[in-house]
Amino acid sequence: MEILVTSCDAFRRREPTLTGHTSVLMFPIYGAACLLKPLCILLAGFHWVVRGLIYMSCIFSMEYASGRFLQKKEKCPWNYARSGWNVHQVIRLDYAPAWFCLGLLFERVVMKKE
Repeated sequence: MEILVTSCDAFRRREPTLTGHTSVLMFPIYGAACLLKPLCILLAGFHWVVRGLIYMSCIFSMEYASGRFLQKKEKCPWNYARSGWNVHQVIRLDYAPAWFCLGLLFERVVMKKE
């Protein structure tokens, strides 16, 4: 998903190659998504708005914690300093709607009946 988003950003910059990118450091961070299924099961009886807000908060928390850790090691592959909505350059509050929707989308994927 990150590669798709960074490719879209290349399109916005009118770069004809539409090159997307990520960092190997992101794989363990994305791997934390495995924690979503137990959370989805726990939240099953809650209204979708409450679930979306909780997922959004979890995504922000993971992004913040991992970003701050990587910043201290001077290895953070992202920097949101150019956004006025950043918190310590590692999260962007204007991404809240995206994380809300993404959490609910992940819920549908991980809870899909087999």
